[in-house]
Amino acid sequence: MVVQKTTLPKKDKLVKCFYVVNAEGKTLGRLASRVALVLRGKHKPTFTPHMDTGDHVIIINADKIHVTGKKTTDKAYDRYSGFHSGLKSIPYKKMMDRRPTQALKLAINRMIPKGKLGDVLKAKLFIYAGAEHPHQAQKPVVLEF
Repeated sequence: MVVQKTTLPKKDKLVKCFYVVNAEGKTLGRLASRVALVLRGKHKPTFTPHMDTGDHVIIINADKIHVTGKKTTDKAYDRYSGFHSGLKSIPYKKMMDRRPTQALKLAINRMIPKGKLGDVLKAKLFIYAGAEHPHQAQKPVVLEF
């Protein structure tokens, strides 16, 4: 009988990269799922479910993302205050007018795990509405989807 051993990556051996993604013309859900995969580290052979093996992701042009179908008029984001009748709903179009990065941030954050690991992964995501970002010193690599 052959016993196979599972190897766990050491924290000092993990290589963390910075990726830049241009969201112009991309679909909201498809981009969010691919970015969540990179944040989690599932694209690497060293992926471990309980460790942070993912990379940093910088998203530019988040205000130029689009949705398919009638989601522009029909999609709404709900939040609940905790009080009776405290449900507040914001339509997608209004959210994109007020805070264009928020829709993409919510989509990605809901695809990564909850808890301490999720908090670490959320801190590695940077979303900007325009084409400029302040992370040039990290030498980000362009990631195409």
